[in-house]
Amino acid sequence: MSDKAIWYLENIDVGGIFCPKKMGDHIESDHLKKVPKNEYIYLPNQSSDKIFFITEGRIKIGSYADNGKEITKTILGKGEVFGELAMIGETERRDYALALEDTTLCIINSDEMKTLIKDHSSLSLFFMKMMGSKVIEMENRLESLVFKDSRSRIIEYLTEMVRKRGQRVGYEWVVRNFITHQEIANLTATSRQTVTTVLNELRNDEILTFNRKRLLVRDLDKLKSEIK
Repeated sequence: MSDKAIWYLENIDVGGIFCPKKMGDHIESDHLKKVPKNEYIYLPNQSSDKIFFITEGRIKIGSYADNGKEITKTILGKGEVFGELAMIGETERRDYALALEDTTLCIINSDEMKTLIKDHSSLSLFFMKMMGSKVIEMENRLESLVFKDSRSRIIEYLTEMVRKRGQRVGYEWVVRNFITHQEIANLTATSRQTVTTVLNELRNDEILTFNRKRLLVRDLDKLKSEIK
């Protein structure tokens, strides 16, 4: 999310709060956790008493349906916070958090965070805005599932990815660390095959190009116009 993250807009040093003591590149071990790729940070039904700040890497938040099907809720990157429901009464995790790549987290206990909020009034506003943004995002996804077809949902997700993580390069937009077709399918309630078909069509129309490492949108306005 880079400098598009909302705490930059509020001028809140969330990273400094989550990782309060630094000496050069060293962060105190009780606030730092390095998580290897494909390792879980937490699982459903585990105790919910910590909040996490991503300093490097990417995290997938998801859950499993009763039939065993995996549901991807969101994918988070550097500068983003998760696990915040621990602050508003959640005692057990309802979802899981998985490292999609080698990831570094700064961690703070929910009781410590409540104390910090009393000392830093701007933190309360930050958490209110962050939770509100997540609610709006989930509502938009629900509306998309009800009112839009598979192709439009995929394209809408791509444009949202550009808005959140894209970097402008001339007239084009680049998103680095592009996620897999299966992850896009999970996030848009479509199939991997459908995602691949839509991406290939957009590439053939010279609207975008992609590989495992990045998505390059050549014409963002034209991409948006493909949403029906």
